[in-house]
Formats: sequence, structure tokens, C-alpha cells
Amino acid sequence: MVSVLQNVAIDCADAYRLALFWSEVTGCPPAPDARPGDRETQVLLAEGPVLYFNQVPEPKTVKNRVHLCLRPDTSRDQEVERLLGLGATLVADHREPDGTGWAVLADPEGNELCVLRGDSDRAATHPGPS
Repeated sequence: MVSVLQNVAIDCADAYRLALFWSEVTGCPPAPDARPGDRETQVLLAEGPVLYFNQVPEPKTVKNRVHLCLRPDTSRDQEVERLLGLGATLVADHREPDGTGWAVLADPEGNELCVLRGDSDRAATHPGPS
């Protein structure tokens, strides 16, 4: 027997608002019944698990132990700028002068995410995972 990954749950203060942010990040829609004030909602990814947003009373206080890593269809640096424009913040910059590396951002509620190199970035440098 095995288990199937159903969703990635993200605790938050405002489920609807954070779902809208991640909907913009992924280009995938929030659940059709999502409304402002909902305590739970989802973003329906085209492939893979659902992003599930769950309102909790306590704020985020420490570094995430699990986070999402994004591989953009543009360059890493273009995606970092786009996400900053959507309301993300830069947490740590691990981009190297040779074009390798990644950037750690936080969503509007402080949940960390990584932006990896896109295909064009990887083609321009030596092969590697990020």
C-alpha cells in the first residue's frame, strides 16, 4: 500500500487573500467557491496536489520546515521580480555570479518559498538542480 499526496496545507491568517496571491504565482485558479472571509480555501494546480489554505489563530513565528520550490517558465531573476511585485519579500539571496543558485522569498504571510533557475538559466550555466 502507498499514500497519495492530496494537498499541501499552508496555515495562514487570511485563507482567501493568501490563496489569491498563490493563484497569481501559479497561474492556477482558486477553488470556484472561494470567497473573502473563508477560513479554508484551495488553489487548484494543473498538475500535482492542491494548495490548501487553512486559517489559524496564531501567527507564523519561525522558519518553515517544509516550503515550496518554484521553477519558473521564465528566468529566475524575472520571476523573483514578478513575485516581489505581487507582494512577496526577499528573505535570502543565494544567487551566484555564475548564474547558479536560488532566491528565498516569503509570501505575504511570511511563508518561505524558493525560486529556482528556469530552463533558460540552466541552459546558460552548467547543469545542476537549482
